[in-house]
Amino acid sequence: MNSVRSMNKNRCSLDIAREVLFIASVRARKTRIMYGANLSFRQVQKYLNTLLNNGLLEHVDSGYLVTEAGREFLSLYEKYLEQSKDLRHEVERNTKNKLQLENMCFNNKCQNKHSEIEKDPSE
Repeated sequence: MNSVRSMNKNRCSLDIAREVLFIASVRARKTRIMYGANLSFRQVQKYLNTLLNNGLLEHVDSGYLVTEAGREFLSLYEKYLEQSKDLRHEVERNTKNKLQLENMCFNNKCQNKHSEIEKDPSE
């Protein structure tokens, strides 16, 4: 859970839904979900209603429990996070390679120009 927060201080709606569902993996009351997901009362109401209406969460006894569809969401979300992490690393590698190519290409050119300037033909 904390890995998402450490990457980005502002959570998106999917991150919050994920936290609510994760907390409700074991039957949880509204207060536990509210504090566990760090939500206000209004926010927890909104997310609980949305997740209930979409079949990802169910009201059981005096608490909430993730449904099979909710577990599928959590699984798909974990795959999404892993793919995003892999893509981020790939972009970083690609950027590093581009910088290396630019350095090889343009720094040599700059160095050659610099050495040509030092060897001023007018002397």
